[in-house]
Amino acid sequence: MCVCLVGGDGGKETKGLSWVQPILRFAGNNVLPLVLVAAVTLGLTYPSLGVAADKYSLSKLGPFGIFVISGLMLRSEEIGAAVEAWPVGLFGLVSILFLTPYFSRIILQIQLQPQEFVTGLAIFNCMPTTLSSGIALTQLAGGNSALALAMTVISNMLGILIIPLSIKKFVAAGVGATLPTKQLFKSLVLTILIPLILGKVLRESFKGVSDFVDRKRKLFSGLNALFLSLVPFTQVSRSRSLLLLVKPTVFLVAIGLGTLLHLTLLVFNSIAVRTLSTISGGSKSIFSRKENAIALILVASQKTLPVMVAVIEPLRGAFGESGLLVLPCVAAHLNQIIFDSFIVNFLRPKDNSNNVKVA
Repeated sequence: MCVCLVGGDGGKETKGLSWVQPILRFAGNNVLPLVLVAAVTLGLTYPSLGVAADKYSLSKLGPFGIFVISGLMLRSEEIGAAVEAWPVGLFGLVSILFLTPYFSRIILQIQLQPQEFVTGLAIFNCMPTTLSSGIALTQLAGGNSALALAMTVISNMLGILIIPLSIKKFVAAGVGATLPTKQLFKSLVLTILIPLILGKVLRESFKGVSDFVDRKRKLFSGLNALFLSLVPFTQVSRSRSLLLLVKPTVFLVAIGLGTLLHLTLLVFNSIAVRTLSTISGGSKSIFSRKENAIALILVASQKTLPVMVAVIEPLRGAFGESGLLVLPCVAAHLNQIIFDSFIVNFLRPKDNSNNVKVA
């Protein structure tokens, strides 16, 4: 009788906690969106914490940590698998770094107050592709993940050279600002290139490091999200008084503009893939292969928040208040991940049950 009672209580306890598991599973699969939302909320609620963190340069630690981890997680052998699809990858790089930034000029024509919301989205549009979500979503959709990785790595490396020029050409002239190109280039090298190389060297130099990182990829992705959250946290904290003056409807409009931008890039790259497929051999073209098309469209249509953050920091107010510049881009970054996740649900193979976390 006693055993039955214990068993009954145990069953009730298990049943009572069953609702926790779906929540934990959801949180584990959506670390980045949840952490970014939490960082912005914390910055608005307790700005003194963010101001103190900024005083001790935690906002600079964030981008450095992100790219050290990115270097640690970068598998060299995967890049070789993308060689066969090099024409697709080449067009993807051209789209990411040279074609899509032209849309920044259209964005700057929009009248919205504060102007930093529009300017921030225009700068965001000049960025390379996301560091990991494009790769993860490509894998989920059954696309060429090696090609996605190659486009991601190369566009972010070349972006160090090209981003300052793109911002100067497409954004600075539109808002009448002077861009400190040399300072921005130096900052991008220090916050992106050096830590990325450092992480990669650590991975290749010590076998135990690469094995540990590969076993704990989910942990390192979570750390990446935490490092990324430091910047919006400090910048929103610093700009809280200005943010509270912004009407909710204006911020919703800014979110809508970010979503519209991503949709525009998806349509643009989809049309480009179809056109290139037609003129290069039709169904036999390398562009017509579904796995290559998926990789190109997803990766070339996303823009990265961490590099945007690394760019904003050294500008020292050249384009306005940094918190106002970054906030709509945080929303745009989240929106593109969420929107593309729905697209992937239609594209993914039915037998693909990999649980890949996007970041």
